[in-house]
Amino acid sequence: YLTFLLGTEMFGLGILGIKEIIEYRAPTDVPMMPPALRGVINLRGAVVPVVDLQQRFGRNASAITKRSCIVIVEIAHGQTHQVLGLLVDAVNEVLEIAPDA
Repeated sequence: YLTFLLGTEMFGLGILGIKEIIEYRAPTDVPMMPPALRGVINLRGAVVPVVDLQQRFGRNASAITKRSCIVIVEIAHGQTHQVLGLLVDAVNEVLEIAPDA
């Protein structure tokens, strides 16, 4: 699992769906989108939406700091695959967690 911070809380995300972690760069605004969608970035020619996980979880928007980054994930929905950027406050480390834990 990749562990990351949202505010002062630590979360984990299964490593298999993670494509890469990139330094934060300001996304381009998209009109009439929900507040949690910060905008889109161009990632090697692909348009990738960036979601602020703090806002998506019903909290205040993430403050951008030098530790902020975007975790690029690929989500499968049936036969469709969507690449998405998740704005997090900081990435910590990769942990191995036993399935029965």
